[in-house]
Amino acid sequence: QVQLVESGGGLVQAGGSLRLSCAASGRTLNNYAMGWFRQTPGKEREFVASIWWSGDRTGYADSVKGRFTISRDNARNTVYLQMNSLKPEDTAVYYCAARIRILTEYAYWGQGTQVTVSS
Repeated sequence: QVQLVESGGGLVQAGGSLRLSCAASGRTLNNYAMGWFRQTPGKEREFVASIWWSGDRTGYADSVKGRFTISRDNARNTVYLQMNSLKPEDTAVYYCAARIRILTEYAYWGQGTQVTVSS
């Protein structure tokens, strides 16, 4: 059982930066992978970035590669998404998710945090 709570969303100007946090609670987190997803009205939820609780595996969507960085603090059970050079098209509700890393489906989801990038 994993519970996730996102925070750090807000309104920023294009070109600005924002850091999202995802606080996770649960057992055996070392066996999990964490992901960030985003969704805008009328669109499907899309993958943004992922990281393992243990090991160095990371992944990024092409649309954010070079601008966003996912990281973790195992002691705090927290995953971060540092977003730089933000663009209006980055506007979305950002969700934190968790899965057993041997699987492909993310079984646990947070409630989301709104990120709005103005022109």
